[in-house]
Order: sequence, then C-alpha cells, then structure tokens
Amino acid sequence: MSVPRYWAERITRYRMIGNKCKKCGTVYYPPKFSCNCGSKDMEQYQLPRKGILINYSWIYTAPQEHKKNEPYPIGIIQLTDGTKILAQITDVEPEKLKIGIEMEAVFRKMTEDGDKGLIQYGIKFRPVIKQTKNT
Repeated sequence: MSVPRYWAERITRYRMIGNKCKKCGTVYYPPKFSCNCGSKDMEQYQLPRKGILINYSWIYTAPQEHKKNEPYPIGIIQLTDGTKILAQITDVEPEKLKIGIEMEAVFRKMTEDGDKGLIQYGIKFRPVIKQTKNT
C-alpha cells in the first residue's frame, strides 16, 4: 500500500472503525463508499475488538513486505457483533492455535519499507489471555 493511502486510512485501521449501511445493516471494514445493496447511505461504525477464530491458515510464501515473518498465521475472526474479518494472528504458539478460541485485537507492526523506511502499524489478533485467580 502506498504511503499516502496508508497515512490517510490510519485512523480507521488503528481504531477498527468501519461503516454500516443504513438500509440493510451490512458492516464493512475497512469502510466502503457504497453497499452491495446499492445504497450509499453509510454511517460510521465502531467494530468490537473481540471475537472467535472461525478458521485459519499458515502463510509460507509471503508477499515481499512480509517475508521476515514467514511462516505466519492469518485467520477469519467473527467479531462479537457477527462481522467477519480477515487478519494476521500474532502472539500464539502454533500448537495453541485452534478454531473456536477467543481472540482480541492488538496494535502491532505490520510491515517495514526496507531497513530505513516507513514502519506501518495496524491491527492483528491474538488469543485472549485468560486471567486466573490465585488461591
């Protein structure tokens, strides 16, 4: 993604702000200018930051900007409002990645444009860390 476009979209990407069609209720992230139903009557929508992992895969041959992270998991996360998004998964050991686990959005480094280039940040998902009570 170009630097100007990435910069222009940073707020919606960092804060998980999508939009919702006022006519049919479809949610989009990232936001779209018009809905698949044909309506252009869209309102800003704050997506939930938690959900369930409904499917995942491992990327072994990544695009150039993600080569340093190979292999890495990506997944489809169904957010608590029912919206499904595709995102990179982070902070998990491969054997602990399972369909059905609770996930939460985290702010992480996405790409780096060379050794001295622009660092781009964004949202990835990780398993929810369960707090245990000490007895």
